[in-house]
Amino acid sequence: MRIIPLQNYHISLPLYGHSVRAGFPSPADDYIEKSLDLNEHVIQHPAATYFVRAHGESMIQLGIHDGDLLVVDRALEAVHGDVVIAALDGQLTCKVLDLRQERLLSGNDLFRPISLKDLDLIIEGVVTHSLRYHR
Repeated sequence: MRIIPLQNYHISLPLYGHSVRAGFPSPADDYIEKSLDLNEHVIQHPAATYFVRAHGESMIQLGIHDGDLLVVDRALEAVHGDVVIAALDGQLTCKVLDLRQERLLSGNDLFRPISLKDLDLIIEGVVTHSLRYHR
């Protein structure tokens, strides 16, 4: 994984007042409700947030695909069920934290759980959002 630093700038983009149907098309409406700053919606703790690009297929059943940009918050305490960035013996990985059975789970049935027993584990942050590139 490659960590991408968080920049200290804000870009406000137009937010249209109507939602867009994902099924059948509806007439477009040019009404702009207000400006939208993505920083307000995806970044809760700017000083503790970073971006990292996902690599591989181990989280596809959770909607995280190869190449997606993950928003990771280091200020959040990881709880059971969180998607986390974990350092296992110095290697970064994105997995689901299973505190009840002390393991990390993949979001792909082809990958086995990773037992946390006898491993050097550091939680590097909680994944709060994933951004997929469609083009």
